[in-house]
Amino acid sequence: MVDRYLEDGIIEGRLDDDAYEQNFGDAYPPLDKHEALVAADRCYFCYDAPCVTACPTAIDIPKFIRQISTGNVDGSARTIFEQNILGGMCARVCPTETLCEQACVRETAEGKPVQIGLLQRHATDHAMRNDRQYFARAEDTGKSIAVVGAGPAGLACAHRLAMKGHKVVLHDANPKAGGLNEYGIATYKSVDQFAQHEVDYVTAIGGIEIVNDSRLGEQLSIDGLLEQHDAVFLGIGLGGVNALGVDGDGDDAVASAVDFIADLRQSDTFAKVPVGRRVLVIGGGMTAIDVATQARLLGAQEVTIAYRRGRENMNASHVEQNQSSSKGVNIRHWMMPVEVTKTGSGALEVKMEFTELSGGKLKGTGKFQTIEVDQLFTAIGQTLASGDAIGSIAVEGGRISVNDELRTSNSSVWAGGDCVAAGEDLTVTAVAQGRDAAESIHAALTA
Repeated sequence: MVDRYLEDGIIEGRLDDDAYEQNFGDAYPPLDKHEALVAADRCYFCYDAPCVTACPTAIDIPKFIRQISTGNVDGSARTIFEQNILGGMCARVCPTETLCEQACVRETAEGKPVQIGLLQRHATDHAMRNDRQYFARAEDTGKSIAVVGAGPAGLACAHRLAMKGHKVVLHDANPKAGGLNEYGIATYKSVDQFAQHEVDYVTAIGGIEIVNDSRLGEQLSIDGLLEQHDAVFLGIGLGGVNALGVDGDGDDAVASAVDFIADLRQSDTFAKVPVGRRVLVIGGGMTAIDVATQARLLGAQEVTIAYRRGRENMNASHVEQNQSSSKGVNIRHWMMPVEVTKTGSGALEVKMEFTELSGGKLKGTGKFQTIEVDQLFTAIGQTLASGDAIGSIAVEGGRISVNDELRTSNSSVWAGGDCVAAGEDLTVTAVAQGRDAAESIHAALTA
């Protein structure tokens, strides 16, 4: 182990190369052929399967598992991709423990569900590894659609539109396509550049042009896109980060958990990513879990997550919370920050107030504790960052308002993913919305 502390308490190169490789290896190794057959054999192949209802993309789970059990892995992958063209990434990052696997009859009966996520990965990895392409473009319709945002929603929308024979120009503000899958998830959940491999797999259908470093509000405008295209789909995510909004002179020293995760995913060497000896993360969702766990894996000595409510109120699943705790992350509940102050040594003193529920409302108790840390991250939610860039399109609760067909208040513009007011902030939900919006766009353009 190599100890190298900078003056401000930030660590660089704290671990040796082998430790980094082990810490950031594949969190959920894939099943081999035999393991997949054994796992598939546990499925009851329910006729009215609750796992299908629990899946936002409505994959026919009993069918794809039966196909694995009979050796038809290609057929299994096709069944998955028909509903979810990003089934490979969803198999890695979906909270299956609260979706399909929680609904599994085996979970109800035995407390041990069928390993649906790993089985899905087994089939989709086989297809991508062997470059199996199951879908082809229809005859060119002469229609063109601009898709803004090359994340899960945008990629799913683009692929389905290409299948229908439309031309798609896929714009993204970042240097790489992939959105959340490329920049926003824990490194150990998606290794070996999988996000980029998936982008290549999705766009291999043809008819999709990707334009990077192309941002709505800068290089792009809604009106400009509609002058060039027959329709627009917005899958722009939530680029803004909620401010901590506390008292003190240290508020400007608070770092964004989202930015930290993105920097870590794009770093060519883990040792180059600086991390504090003592790290505090404010938040209770998956982003908080991901940044805290990765800070610990980078070599931070003490990592704490502080959440203003109880464990059962955290958006992060119990499985993810437990895994983070197993890595040495301390999760503390019922406390919130009220003041951040810089110390003479460059550290931060975070004054925390204990909280409680009173009459169903959260309030401070008037009791405090001060925690001194070297690095403070916020993971308290994101906001729509486009502002005036979306023009007169209606917004609801800080997100784009859409109808049941994902159509916005502008009849030529559709939207999906985290930027819309409908659905949960999950990769699989974004994929479902992108796919469904594409079907709605196709119906509107061919009516």
